[in-house]
Amino acid sequence: MKRSLKRISLGVALMLAAAACGTGSESSEEDSGGAASGGSKDVVKAAWVYVGPRNDGGWTTAHDNGRLAVEKALGDKVETAYVENVPEEPAAATRAIEGFARKGYDIIFTTSFGFMDPTFEVAKKYPDVMFEHCSGFKTADNMSAYFGAMEEAKYLAGMAAGAATKNGQLGVVNAFPIPEVIRLGNAFLLGAQEVNPDARMKAVYTNSWYDPPKEKSAAESLLDADSDVLTQDVDSPATGQVAGAAGAKWVGYNSDASQFAPEAWLTAPVWDWSDYYIERVEAVLDGSWETHNYYGSLADGIVGLAPFGNSVSKETEDMIEAKRQEIVNNEFDVFQGPLYDQSGKLVAKKGETLGLDQLLSMDWYVKGIEGKLPAS
Repeated sequence: MKRSLKRISLGVALMLAAAACGTGSESSEEDSGGAASGGSKDVVKAAWVYVGPRNDGGWTTAHDNGRLAVEKALGDKVETAYVENVPEEPAAATRAIEGFARKGYDIIFTTSFGFMDPTFEVAKKYPDVMFEHCSGFKTADNMSAYFGAMEEAKYLAGMAAGAATKNGQLGVVNAFPIPEVIRLGNAFLLGAQEVNPDARMKAVYTNSWYDPPKEKSAAESLLDADSDVLTQDVDSPATGQVAGAAGAKWVGYNSDASQFAPEAWLTAPVWDWSDYYIERVEAVLDGSWETHNYYGSLADGIVGLAPFGNSVSKETEDMIEAKRQEIVNNEFDVFQGPLYDQSGKLVAKKGETLGLDQLLSMDWYVKGIEGKLPAS
């Protein structure tokens, strides 16, 4: 049942990426050879370091679901543990990561961009432990990097928003003005504009990955600015709860959070880390683990869409599925020209597509996003 996981070398371009999601209390459940040359094991001890609470209904929930999938798939061949609410601050992150290494864990997954440097430094000290860092670019003989093309799923979700809006005004609650967040917001609006060419979007920033009160306030400001469909690049369901209370619609992010605002729910771009985590732990089990850079896609299932809400029509579902198939078949690229920036300047001519380096360094809004891009 494992998918064949797509691997590509991202090189220096990944230095421009910033991802995932923000604060420390610990909760946990209860020696690998070098990169690719360690012997097989009877039991693997695997640990995860989380930036938020595992029940955030978003980014961290998606990673923890992957951890639970490892337990289910491998049974008594694996022991897992996690620590949640670890700040993206070097000392705190290093303490959490090294704590697992000292306790003899064989593979450690660190799940936020801000954990990259601490992971890299700890990996140097523990060459017989395998490390996996989500959303960064640094690798070593015993450290891999992994992430995915969430822009593909964001585009599809944007199509649902474009079909649902009555006045063409969308709103997004963002965390930080970094290339990843900008890229995903642009992809969302481009998807909406495929369905509704006049769609436009206001963006507000909370400067935090997980801060429900700030997210609530930001969502309310978007509703006050006449947005009738809200989306997010933050981790709690607060945006959807605000939308639901106001009779607006909502596209979530990271996980299926429909239970928090079922009447507002349209869908969500979601992560499914299960196959990746199972394969990487299995590789430690059988001694075949190797370092790599992994950038998954709709095609291999690392990204996708949550189930649609009741207000999404069959016509809209069919339209989105047809576009999904085009993306999977490499017949359509989310960032293919003609593309214009916020000022109307042509960025990519018809027939051109943006390269990965351009995506990972994106610092401009597409035409239709309203407001000035704040400094990161």
